[in-house]
Amino acid sequence: MMQLIDGKATATAIKAEIAEEVRQIVANGGKQPHLAAVLVGHDGGSETYVKNKVIACEQCGFKSTLIRFEENVTEAELLACVDKLNKDEDVDGFIVQLPLPKHIDEQKIVEAVDYRKDVDGFHPINVGRMAIGLPCFISATPLGIITLLQRYGIPTSGKKCVVLGRSNIVGKPMAQLMLQKQYGDATVTVCHSHSPSLKDDCREADIIIAAIGSLTLLRPTW
Repeated sequence: MMQLIDGKATATAIKAEIAEEVRQIVANGGKQPHLAAVLVGHDGGSETYVKNKVIACEQCGFKSTLIRFEENVTEAELLACVDKLNKDEDVDGFIVQLPLPKHIDEQKIVEAVDYRKDVDGFHPINVGRMAIGLPCFISATPLGIITLLQRYGIPTSGKKCVVLGRSNIVGKPMAQLMLQKQYGDATVTVCHSHSPSLKDDCREADIIIAAIGSLTLLRPTW
């Protein structure tokens, strides 16, 4: 019997658990968590993503701050904003929404973020800590997938897992997490658009995680 994994229901349950934890922290005299987001320009996808983050903060009892810049913001201005957030003791974590305008070096911005506040998990220190299994911030989509597998009690240890995609944000961290003992503990193969044995690899897999942003790549596989 096929089991449908309901991401929205799981997210709702997790946010309720976090909200209760925050209530207890504040009731005991602790600090209300504070998440900030930096949004450049008016990209539709980015607008929606950040809006959902603000709503999620409200549902979890977090304080949230949205900092907006126009498309023509300079790299120096954005770096100054990142530096200010790094030094703001009330801000526990923040994101700089990607993609950024082409005149700004995204990697320079990512590396300017204090890794201890890098809730996106993009900073090289967090990526490195994740790779060797140390506590760190992990990028949202891979962590979400791992959480769904765990919440639904889907066995992954020793399973053959194929990750489709090799992006720094989803594919690579997903493969790392599925490989590590404390998460997936699986045997992992990473495939992408140039993999000659993609069809055979997928047919032999117990678990397939698609991280390629394409609905059609798998259709010829079956």
